[in-house]
Amino acid sequence: MCINNLLPSSHVDTFARDRLPPKEQWPLFIFDRPEIQYAEQLNVASELVDRHVIAGNGKLPALHGQSPLGPFTWTYEQLQQQVDRIAHVLVSDMGLVSGNRLLLRGANSPMTAACWLAGIKAGLVLVPTMPLLRSAELQKIIDKAQITAALCAASLADELDHCLDPLHPHNTPSLQKILHFGGTSSNTCLEERMFRHNADFQACTTSRDDVCLIAFTSGTTGVPKGTMHFHRDILAMCDLFPRHFLEMTSRDIVCGTPPLAFTFGLGGLLTFPLRYGASSILIEKYTPLSLLETISQYRATQCYTAPTFYRQMAQIAPQFDLSCLRHPISAGEALPDATRELWKKSTGQEITDGIGGTEMIHIYIASAGKHVRPGCLGYTVPGYRTQIVDDQMNPLPPGVPGRLAVRGPTGCRYLDDTRQQDYVKNGWNLPGDTFIMDEQGYFRYLARNDDMIVSAGYNIASPEVENALLEHPAISECGVIGTPDEDRGQIVTAFVVLKEGYVGSTQMEMALQQFVKDNFAPYKYPRKIIFVNQLPRTETGKVQRFKLQQLA
Repeated sequence: MCINNLLPSSHVDTFARDRLPPKEQWPLFIFDRPEIQYAEQLNVASELVDRHVIAGNGKLPALHGQSPLGPFTWTYEQLQQQVDRIAHVLVSDMGLVSGNRLLLRGANSPMTAACWLAGIKAGLVLVPTMPLLRSAELQKIIDKAQITAALCAASLADELDHCLDPLHPHNTPSLQKILHFGGTSSNTCLEERMFRHNADFQACTTSRDDVCLIAFTSGTTGVPKGTMHFHRDILAMCDLFPRHFLEMTSRDIVCGTPPLAFTFGLGGLLTFPLRYGASSILIEKYTPLSLLETISQYRATQCYTAPTFYRQMAQIAPQFDLSCLRHPISAGEALPDATRELWKKSTGQEITDGIGGTEMIHIYIASAGKHVRPGCLGYTVPGYRTQIVDDQMNPLPPGVPGRLAVRGPTGCRYLDDTRQQDYVKNGWNLPGDTFIMDEQGYFRYLARNDDMIVSAGYNIASPEVENALLEHPAISECGVIGTPDEDRGQIVTAFVVLKEGYVGSTQMEMALQQFVKDNFAPYKYPRKIIFVNQLPRTETGKVQRFKLQQLA
């Protein structure tokens, strides 16, 4: 069943519905599986929390967190109570109506999660933001989404408060109200207002086609975009990848590093576990050591993080009992084969790899366990359709590299952005990746379309060179780009972070170049190597290649 006709909106404030892209620029949405048939009226917060309480499972653990007094756990009943109180504050105290945009600013914690769920339950459109954003970046998001109110962790208040200050250069006229949580008692303290409300909150009656989330891209290109997602999209991402690849149940316990403001984290650390009656550990900040400790102590069954963390954790993983971990899940950027093998050698576990995106909301190609194949990312998640196409959108045969095209129950709808026409062509989403698909439907990732380096007529994928370099014992991490060259058009340039005990020098540069030549096609070797202390990354862990270009 294909759905591109919208049900009427239930929102009082129709800002989001009014700013969807024109229908002719939408991808084709496909709902042809029984697990993704949804009622016309749908509030996803009720599906994630209230449904479990009604079913008699309210005493099960939902969220685990840390406070100054030590670790704590909220059951589904306790989470529901917190969500209802916050929803009352949003509607009764702040005067918000359905369809208003609510900015959420907070590190991973049960309270941040409860605020997200409360906003959805009240019929608002949530706009989560990365904790490290500064006022200039927040200003652009607030202005773009015309946000009127915000819930903000007290520890992150300074930058957002600038946007409320009429004398500050980053003032945003639309933003009128901010309540802080996790701080001391004051007139702007969310907790103080919450405990004036004890009554249950009746979930706002929203349409499955109402926008409930505007997720801004993480900014690897430097220009973030707002992606608009419906209530049905949140459930669809929960009902496909975790069902078919993770075989998720109420017995699962999840943890990980991606922020809830990043859809990889929103799914993996909040909506996936709540959808299945499982529980999630939400902790503000991890190191590789503390993440391993958390897995071992809580007996976590799923871990979500980026390849860089797996590479760092692999060095010390044998010190911990990780027998509980069924799925170490990687996404956010390409997983190098060297990292996969290092983790497997250290733990005996296959990494569950996947690729998704903010525009698609979550993972649409993946592999897990016995279905993992060396050199391949995976195969299409049930419910999605994928193909490899050329620049004219003609399908390409197996074995021929080209652009990945995807469609299914989720897809790209940018908020007021002309780049919609670049992302969607002929009803297909074009995430911007170059792949090869084999005869069995497995996909091998080559690069982002704009990360393909053309040097002296050779097409060279940046991740392929990164994989080659990462096999050298001196390298901790690296990023590869193409830089202009008069003779070759572009040359392969590598930014390299060395492990402790190694020194960047001309001799090290030559050794690394020779290592790539000896083990891989010689034309792929980096003709220029720049030693750095760290790579520029987004909060989600992705290398910011545009910053590497600036450094070069």
